[in-house]
Amino acid sequence: MSRQDINRSGEMDVFVRAVELGGFTAAATACRMTPSAVSKLIARLEARLGTRLINRSTRRLQLTPEGCAFYERSVSILADIAEAERYASAGEQAAGPIRINTSASFGNHVLAPLLPAFMALHPAVTLDISYTDKIVDLMEERADVAIRAGPLKNSSLIARKLGAARKFIVASPDYILRNGQPVSIEDLRQHCRIGFSYSRAIGGWPLLDQDDTVLVPVTPGIQVGDGEGMRHLALCGAGLARLAAFTVRADIAAGRLVSVLEDLNPGDLEEFSAVYIGHGGPLPARVRTLLDFLAANVRL
Repeated sequence: MSRQDINRSGEMDVFVRAVELGGFTAAATACRMTPSAVSKLIARLEARLGTRLINRSTRRLQLTPEGCAFYERSVSILADIAEAERYASAGEQAAGPIRINTSASFGNHVLAPLLPAFMALHPAVTLDISYTDKIVDLMEERADVAIRAGPLKNSSLIARKLGAARKFIVASPDYILRNGQPVSIEDLRQHCRIGFSYSRAIGGWPLLDQDDTVLVPVTPGIQVGDGEGMRHLALCGAGLARLAAFTVRADIAAGRLVSVLEDLNPGDLEEFSAVYIGHGGPLPARVRTLLDFLAANVRL
């Protein structure tokens, strides 16, 4: 077979799917091939490259160092190809369902107010929105777009940055009246702190200690699984909570919550992105249109 006859992007796509799905059988299902065909394709790829990419066992696949490097580059190349195809199909009409995964806080306070305008612009689109603060597998959940906070770890996903939000430590006026207002890091030990019940990228509250930012460990008196639940607990006077500005801005303005320890706030920002799977063909116009709309209209 000549070099011109080799479908390199097709080989890369099958290889990437085998790595990310954990086996030839799963990759074969996703690519509408047989497991034997996938195995032979990977073997031909390794023979052409002159190196082993995957160490095979009966239970799992393990990438070699060369396989890791080839995987990372393949993901990037497939993303570039998909981006080129999206530009080429820019005239396609936005229509059909979009599955969105986001946190309840972002969904209620940022996304929901924007949706009437989006739906008015694109009446042929329908939306299916699920709320969770946990990181989900977009392929497994069949989600088109997920809104996520913090750095992107999965290299098979592409992110469109939507902005960054400050965070505030807040409490209800009733809680402050009953427990006093904290004025120092040491005071936090005397207060009930509401924390998340799942692990976070930052495992504490960043606060200023003189000229340095320190990460204050938070042993929560109450744990909750999502930011909106944390906000409601704070509103009910259950304790102190550290939340994104867009979650509590209206509550602070209305006097339902007050910001505390603001002179110790380092002003750190939490980035929010719309993420989607970066390979597997052109991005549908319905999804591309939503991403463009969010990038242009989200204000944090």
